[in-house]
Amino acid sequence: MNYRNIALAVAALALSLSFFGVPAMAVEKDGVMMKDGKMVRLQDGKDIGRMDREMTMTNGTRVMMNGKMVMKDGKEGKLQEGQSMMLDGKLIEGGK
Repeated sequence: MNYRNIALAVAALALSLSFFGVPAMAVEKDGVMMKDGKMVRLQDGKDIGRMDREMTMTNGTRVMMNGKMVMKDGKEGKLQEGQSMMLDGKLIEGGK
């Protein structure tokens, strides 16, 4: 197989994943947020109700119903008002 065929195979795989895989934008808009002192779930960037159980993000970070975060390495923190944690574990500051 030459380099051109490899490049074509990689491009075909990337294109098929964009059709059949989870869209990247969904991961960026789905997660949890501290809102009015309560943890809420986000879907497509919209509040879909209170968080009702602990969640583990894809990077291993656990988020509790009180906003406490425990990273995979054991470090702890707490979501502040307006902060969001996306399903991939990315922390987003309020209003962004």
